This record gives sequence, C-alpha cells and structure tokens, in this order.
Amino acid sequence: MAAAAVHSLLHLPAALIPSRHPAPSLLRLPSRRFPLQLRSSSSSTSAADLTAFPSANGILAAEPIDVDAATEAELRENGFRSTRRTKLVCTVGPATSGPAELEALAVGGMNVARVNMCHGDREWHRDVIRAVRRLNEEKGFAVAVMMDTEGSEIHMGDLGGASSAKAEDGEIWTFSVRSFESPLPERTINVNYDGFTEDVRVGDELLVDGGMARFEVIEKLGPDVKCRCTDPGLLLPRANLTFWRDGSIVRERNAMLPTISSKDWLDIDFGIAEGVDFIAVSFVKSAEVINHLKSYIAAKSRGSDIAVIAKIESIDSLMNLEEIIRASDGAMVARGDMGAQIPLEQVPSIQQKIVKLCRQLNKPVIVASQLLESMIEYPTPTRAEVADVSEAVRQRADALMLSGESAMGRYPDKALSVLRSVSLRIEKWWREEKRHEALELQGVSASFSDKISEEICNSAAKMANSLGVDAVFVYTKTGHMASLLSRCRPDCPIFAFTASTSVRRRLNLQWGLIPFRLSFSDDMESNLNRTFSLLKARGMIQSGDLVIALSDMLQSIQVMNVP
Repeated sequence: MAAAAVHSLLHLPAALIPSRHPAPSLLRLPSRRFPLQLRSSSSSTSAADLTAFPSANGILAAEPIDVDAATEAELRENGFRSTRRTKLVCTVGPATSGPAELEALAVGGMNVARVNMCHGDREWHRDVIRAVRRLNEEKGFAVAVMMDTEGSEIHMGDLGGASSAKAEDGEIWTFSVRSFESPLPERTINVNYDGFTEDVRVGDELLVDGGMARFEVIEKLGPDVKCRCTDPGLLLPRANLTFWRDGSIVRERNAMLPTISSKDWLDIDFGIAEGVDFIAVSFVKSAEVINHLKSYIAAKSRGSDIAVIAKIESIDSLMNLEEIIRASDGAMVARGDMGAQIPLEQVPSIQQKIVKLCRQLNKPVIVASQLLESMIEYPTPTRAEVADVSEAVRQRADALMLSGESAMGRYPDKALSVLRSVSLRIEKWWREEKRHEALELQGVSASFSDKISEEICNSAAKMANSLGVDAVFVYTKTGHMASLLSRCRPDCPIFAFTASTSVRRRLNLQWGLIPFRLSFSDDMESNLNRTFSLLKARGMIQSGDLVIALSDMLQSIQVMNVP
C-alpha cells in the first residue's frame, strides 16, 4: 500500500507516515509511544484464546461477557445494521415503578431510568433505584440511573395530595405562600417561594409549567395572590411557575436564587449513596455550579464516576451555554421550562444549536420535554409529535427522553415503542440518504496522547463508512475512546467493551454505543479472539463479518473479518 493511500485512509499527519512499507499485512506507523496498527486478519482462533486470558495480576481468567438482554435479542433478530443508535431515557413514576413495569420498559428499549426528585420522597426513589439494579442483575439489562434535582426556581406545591387539577377559563385561583393543612381550600395552590407575593404585581401574567396554563394577577391580599385563569389547562404537582410583565419574563428574583438548594444538596447526598450514574442539575446558571458539584462529588465519594448533566432550561443557561457544556459531562435540552423563558418560535433553533455544540464538544445531549405529551392520555401520538421526535433524531441527538408519558401516563409502553420505531426509521433513512456525512468536528483533545486517540477515532469512523464494515469494536477502560467514536456518528454500531460496570452503564447514554462488560488484557489478539468466540456463541456475530477494532490502551486500529 502506498504511503499516500495510507495517509488518505487514516488522516494522520504526514510526518507519521513512512515513505515505504514492508510487504506483510501488518502496517506499523513509527512512534516511540503510540503504535498504530492496521491489520487484515483471517487467522484461526486457538482454544486457549477462547477460554482464558491474562488478567492484571497475571492469573488466567475466564469471565463471561455481560450483554444487555434487549440489545442481544435485537442483534440476533435484526443484525448489525438494524440496531437503534438513539438512546431512550424514561422517567419512572407511579405508572412504571413496579418490577413488571420496569422490566417492560427495559425490554422495550429503555437505556436510562430517570428519577425526578421534584416528586415523591427519598424512600420511594430508593426503592426505584434498587429495583432497577435488581433488574439489571437478575434479567441481564444494563439500564443506567439518572437522578434529576428539583432546583430552586419558583414552583407550585403538591396540590394537597391530588394527582392533578384542572383550571378552567375565567376561574379565580389563589396562589399562596401560607401553609395549609390538607386538604387545600378549593382552587388554592401553594407556592414554594416566600417572596412571591412581594415580587408579583397586579397585571402580571403567571405561566404554569411553561404555559400549560396561564393566569392574570388581579389582586394581592397579604400572603395570597388572586389570579384569573386566561388559558385553561392541567395543573400538576410541583409545576414550575414563571411570571411575565409587559411581555418579558421577570427573572431578577430567580437569578438571585441558588441553582442548588438545601434540599438539592440532601438529594445529591442520597444519589451519591445510592450510586446513581448521572445527576442532572436543574436551572444551571454558570459553569461554576457544575465545577462546584463535581468537586463535591469527588470529595464525598472518592473514586466515584458519577456524571453531571447540565439542564439547559433558562435564559441564564443560554447566556453561558458553551462554558456550561464544557464544564459538564453532558446536557439536557429541557424545552418545557425553556419555552417559558424565551419566545416559543426560538425553541427549535436553540435546540439545534445545543445539539450541535454538544457534539462538537463531545458531550452527550438529551432532547427532553413534551416529545409525546398527548400520549399521557391517548394511545397514539399526534403527527406533529412524530415530526418533532424525527427532527431530534435527524439532528443526531444522543438521547430522547419521556417525562410524564412514562411517569404517569396511561400508555408508557406504547410511548416508548413510538420513540423506538421512529428512531429506527429516521436512522435508516439517514444512512440511505445522507451516507458518509462529512466530519467537520473541531479538536477537543488537550494532550498529545488524547489527540492521537481522537485522530484514530476520526479515521476509524471514516474507514467504517468507506469499507462498509459491520461494526466497530473498541476496548476502553474509561469510556473516553468509545465516546470519541460515538461523536463521529459512523454508519455501523459501536461495540464498546469495558471491564467497569459503571462505565458500561454510563456509555448507555451515548449515541450508537452498545456497551459490554468484559475483562481484557493489553494483548489485542487475545482480546479479539475471545470476544469473537463469546459473541459467536451467542449468535450476535458470525464468521465473515467485517469489523474494525480499536483500543485505548495501545491506541491501535485493526481491520479484520471474524474468523
């Protein structure tokens, strides 16, 4: 192979490419520390390689491979190309907290279970988290757990224990900061913020849950604010409240509230103790908040790899968007609350901007809020909702999230099925119509070693598309190289092998990654032979499949057919 051809294929600096290559199929690019290999192999597999491999302490081990049960069934039934790349997050609530309901969601494709600390007590959430962990252990799933903090923005109380309340046009409701014994007086709502009556003015507009209902302030009486309903709607417990004056949101007081409240810190302690995989922080205003929380987690639980997700849902978040995303481990486009703070017509373009920026910075991004809102009550979505989901998939977001649809909706399984089927169809269309998407990704690596890993992943993705490989295999200790591959959005699925259970679950949020737990060594030949044997035995791959294999230990690329 000519040097120019290798350079074109691998996109490596010309200085790394020797002028001539030896005849054998193994091509070694000269580097004192970072050997890069391009190998074509059809060698036979020895029995020893299939049953044992060297562990870190030198003792031969033969652990099985851990495969997500739903993914395994999908691969067996549909093959490599039909696997879903977009990940699915389901909020767990009263409709889905039982073991049977959680299992139905996992079978249906749930990758991450979200618990929302706005609702329920910690004991309830503890039961859900442990039920998810038991499901993983007993049924063979790899569902991650995300804990979502409440935040300190202004919101309603618990509606006196009622699951919801309906506000009709013209009705007079009381929003009060006083404490009531249950049941609440008729058409009365508690507000969590003591300064509410001082800040609001007669004539202000009060939006509930981003505009799901709208009120006009008509009178202030001590701790009570009398409001007339101008847009009827359903009121849910602990819904967010925003108030507008002269066509603009009143945000001065919200800007003074802390991002992480005293209750949030207790919830975060709870999440750390329960070993959640992600903590999503509500109403993030600056990168400083994210950095502070990361330092706290590191001090509180040394060795913990809990990822911090920044929820982008306020004007402050948008003003400091790039610094927040750089500091975080991922982002959530929380369109409901965002739509209460910016003009509605700006939400689609803001969503696209956030999704694109997250991909550029190699941070997973979740598109959330009202994706299939009508399915809380009805068994089929509106066509507009399907188009909305399709657009998020077309933008190549890492994940889509169900909120009320799965937490309290009448048809959680059907809502998840809609997300899954729409994702599969749009991904298939993208591969057919937009094949070999041009990679225009900026560099994200700080060190020379990381830059080599990044170049290897960019090259591997291009090779995968050019050669039409069936899958990319990546052996990773921390998940970083798998994340870099996901960022490239190759046409084929990415099999990410890691020895860490927590890394495996965390990778389950990222686009295109199929995470496996597998102990492996620095010997790539042994790793590959053993992996081929284990996956073939389970019917997940077959002889002749073409794969590209990468490793973040050796920083290498190999191309081979499964023997």
